[in-house]
Amino acid sequence: MVFKDGDFLEVEYSVWNASDSRLIATTSADEAKKAGLFSEKGHYGPVLVILGSNGVIKGLDRELRGMEPNQKKKFTFKPEDAFGQRSESLVRVMPLSDFRARDINPQPGMQVNIDDMTAVIKSVNSGRVVVDANHPYAGRNVSYDVTVLRKLNTGNEKILALGDTYNAKPTSAQIKDKDAEILFDEKVRKDADYFVGKASLVASAFNYIGDIDRIVVREEYVRPKAAATDGAEAGNE
Repeated sequence: MVFKDGDFLEVEYSVWNASDSRLIATTSADEAKKAGLFSEKGHYGPVLVILGSNGVIKGLDRELRGMEPNQKKKFTFKPEDAFGQRSESLVRVMPLSDFRARDINPQPGMQVNIDDMTAVIKSVNSGRVVVDANHPYAGRNVSYDVTVLRKLNTGNEKILALGDTYNAKPTSAQIKDKDAEILFDEKVRKDADYFVGKASLVASAFNYIGDIDRIVVREEYVRPKAAATDGAEAGNE
């Protein structure tokens, strides 16, 4: 099987810095625990890769196209196929006053947004702050262990996978005659992250699923039991 641009793949992977075999990222909770990187807030398990969407490094996008479902492979990529070469032009020295004006107390290792780019503060001294907008693994070879679990074929599967990616997984999704109906029932937690994720889900569905012209989002809310009880008691007073 040869995969192509626009294909939705469900994959598992672990990636290491090739020079010292230090784990960078993984979809496996067990691997994260072994490396001391496990986080209770982390997302572990299969992830969605849409080929050609720039969601993964160039080398991995290329190699996934020649894999088969349930196949596992290991690859090592040079910087040009991974996170790029380091560029000194992305290292800047900024006055500390610029950060104070933004109500930021800069500390080494802190991530900040500078001119719409994510940068890491490298040092703070003598009223100057050195920031580096290079990817942390720019200029390095990286190794991947990758397993392609399956290709998602139906629009319903794709919508659910997009929702999971954006932490706004619908209860159900149905596509009929280019109309998609997405349901978030009362069990789906509807916090601030949910509303951002829902918007990203809708935008990506239009962008990557070609047979959808209209999306209807249904949301269900149920009055909290405590509030219902309090209201009844108030009415009896």
